Amino acid sequence: MENMSSRARPQLDRDTWIAEAIEVLAAEGVAGLRVEVLAKRLGVTKGSFYWHFKDRQDLLTGALIVWRDGRIRDIAKQTRAAPGEAAQRILHLIEVYSASRSRKGMLIELAVRDWAKRDAAVAAVVSEVDAFRFKCARELFLQCGLGVREASSRSLLLYAYVFGQSLMVVDQFDQSIEALKADIMAMIAGDIAHTTVP
Repeated sequence: MENMSSRARPQLDRDTWIAEAIEVLAAEGVAGLRVEVLAKRLGVTKGSFYWHFKDRQDLLTGALIVWRDGRIRDIAKQTRAAPGEAAQRILHLIEVYSASRSRKGMLIELAVRDWAKRDAAVAAVVSEVDAFRFKCARELFLQCGLGVREASSRSLLLYAYVFGQSLMVVDQFDQSIEALKADIMAMIAGDIAHTTVP
């Protein structure tokens, strides 16, 4: 009978290392993202890391690319609207982002933004993601018939609200927090809620 120690460990691929790196990034920030920490969490030796990565920087770059691609894919999906449905998509965006507070997602977002303060390459990637966010949101407002300046302003307001409320505990602020959220939604998009632009 074969004992446990003689069995081969499952082979970890590059994606598994990167997924675990993102978990550590969320929990400890980029400073805590060390090869020995990941190896221990994954139950393997440091040596197996080097089958998939040249060095720690290669891992960091891989994690950053996965974060960027995931954000861009999700933004594109959330802001896709059929003709005549842009206003409803904006309201949906506000509702979805103010209702679902993914703690892990926000921790990853904060960790990447903190990392960007000290690394110009990371800052450039964060800027790319934010520019894509604003561009997609602005396109929705433009489809509702707003001018470029107002569409840009509302896009910035939308994301300022989304990120701001996700970082704050607002439930105790007012007994009618849902009414306040509805007011904010109306400020961002209420006057276009019934607009249809062919």
